[in-house]
Amino acid sequence: MANDAFVVLAYAVALIFAGGLAYRVWLYARTPVPLKIPTTPAPLTRAGAAARMLREVALFESLFRSNKWTWLFGWVFHVSLALVVARHLRYVLEPVPLLVQLIQPLGVLAGFTMVGALLALWARRLLVPRVRFISGPSDHLVLALLVAIGASGLAMTYVARTDIVAVKAFWLGLVHVDWQPLPTDPVLLLHLGLVAVLALVFPFSKLLHGVGVWFSPSRNQADDARERRHTSPAALAPAAREG
Repeated sequence: MANDAFVVLAYAVALIFAGGLAYRVWLYARTPVPLKIPTTPAPLTRAGAAARMLREVALFESLFRSNKWTWLFGWVFHVSLALVVARHLRYVLEPVPLLVQLIQPLGVLAGFTMVGALLALWARRLLVPRVRFISGPSDHLVLALLVAIGASGLAMTYVARTDIVAVKAFWLGLVHVDWQPLPTDPVLLLHLGLVAVLALVFPFSKLLHGVGVWFSPSRNQADDARERRHTSPAALAPAAREG
């Protein structure tokens, strides 16, 4: 019965996550941008704006200029999370690609750095008065959720080991619709349950900033207001209807 529940939960979470993410991207894409509002100093060309977007997403350029400590812990967390997620690809791919095999040791180390960076970011929200003032319960709950996911994952590696062969068979069974039994280790079930909660809240929370930044007009626009006339598609719609 527990295995069937996790099978249903996995498919339901995947559908909600994908549907919620697609819906939010659709909302971002159709939101009118009536003004030319790039954050200055801004690139003068579209190629320059694209390069700035890539630097922002990969290196957190604006955060680096704002606060070096926050940038350090934030960047370490995101890089560590990317390595951890990449390491987990071995559970859903067969054969496992060589690159995924090579990053396995880095993925284990990234589990520690991810939790450490999260604790530092959480301490910032608790100890810095101006940050504590603007932090709501959802901010603390998300940080607690991420820390719990990282800690439970490390616990499965170093404290309460689980049968990773059976875990991989379960996930491959979900991919190929050939369901296999899932180990009933309490730490594993806790870890998967927490990941499911994270996937459910992700499309509807601040965690979606990684997607939303691509649609930010203050970042993705070039400072070419004198060279190009900026007209929002929403402003053209009434004129098109009148014509």
